[in-house]
Amino acid sequence: MTAKTLRQPLPLRLASAGFLAFWCLLAIFPIAWIAIMSVKSPVDAFSGSFSEVLTGPATRAGGAGLSGIDLVLGGAVILLLIRWAFTGLPGLVRRRTPAGLLALGWLLGGLGYAVLFGAVVFWLLPTVLGPLDAALGPLGAPVIGATFDHYYAVWVENAFYRNFINSLIVTAGVVTISLTVGTLAGYALARSPSNLAFWLLIAALIFRALPHSVLVAGYLPVFINSRDWLAPIFGEAAPTLYGQPYAVIAVLVAINQPFTIWMLRSFFQNIPTELDEAARVDGCTHFQAFRQVIMPVMWPGVITTGLFSFLLGYNDFLVTSLLLDAQNQTMVPAIASYFNRETTTTDQVEAIAAAVSITAPLFVLVMVFQRQIVSGLTAGAVKG
Repeated sequence: MTAKTLRQPLPLRLASAGFLAFWCLLAIFPIAWIAIMSVKSPVDAFSGSFSEVLTGPATRAGGAGLSGIDLVLGGAVILLLIRWAFTGLPGLVRRRTPAGLLALGWLLGGLGYAVLFGAVVFWLLPTVLGPLDAALGPLGAPVIGATFDHYYAVWVENAFYRNFINSLIVTAGVVTISLTVGTLAGYALARSPSNLAFWLLIAALIFRALPHSVLVAGYLPVFINSRDWLAPIFGEAAPTLYGQPYAVIAVLVAINQPFTIWMLRSFFQNIPTELDEAARVDGCTHFQAFRQVIMPVMWPGVITTGLFSFLLGYNDFLVTSLLLDAQNQTMVPAIASYFNRETTTTDQVEAIAAAVSITAPLFVLVMVFQRQIVSGLTAGAVKG
């Protein structure tokens, strides 16, 4: 029971609930709206009528739609999949993952869940519900227009999967390097009694405050002339870094590293130094104490910091658009390229379908790691 004196007055509670509901509506509306537009024909997607965008009469007239049975059964299956991601998947990962490989277990679990979700929603449900609708006759008639032709055009005809693979390469490189360097540097700075650690952190903060365009302009000549500079070493086989994912990884790590160091240092400061001392007394070296004692306690902080690093590499537009050529382009600049030519309404709906596609991995990531993220944020990581 909450003490009466500590209870919020009713007007304050109503105002807080109203503000929270309004904020949630503002946050979810654009995502929900483009998701609806992405499964409509261009006529319905850009209709001036709110009801036509929702129901999709032109899409339904073209023979593409969902019946009431599809909405009920398909919606129930999708809700069960989402619920299992929060309840069943974390326990399954912890039970099946060997000790010391929890991060790899979560990664494989997330990828497996994404494959399972896509297979059920885009293959199993249509395979089962299609004959069921045909057998039900009028009861199986479409009530809402919906088509996945735009997703097929984006991923298959326009080979958007290549941009997805490039995004994974860049993101994996940024997260791996940032966390490796960040954990070592953050631990060293958190345990260092020297004033030099403070000034290094200040320098990192100043570097983090620089506009991204400044860093890109500084690195650009290096990448463009990299073949000439590497020729004395590799001869005619000297590679060029310009246009390659390695160049983007290097710049994004330079941008992100100060943030990861600050954030991970805050986590390490919240871990008592007595743990280090106890490990040293038991015969561990400094690195063994760090790897076997401190890091298992640090996983929520590492996962939380890794999420922010993932978002930087995954959502970046400026660096990737300037340093990557068309063959190695990541997803975000590739979506922008839909509007760099004389676009039709079909092109625009395909761009919307591509935009919806890139949000799906983010939802999966948050669902899989939501406990670690909440634990990491409440542990005080954002204090630094």
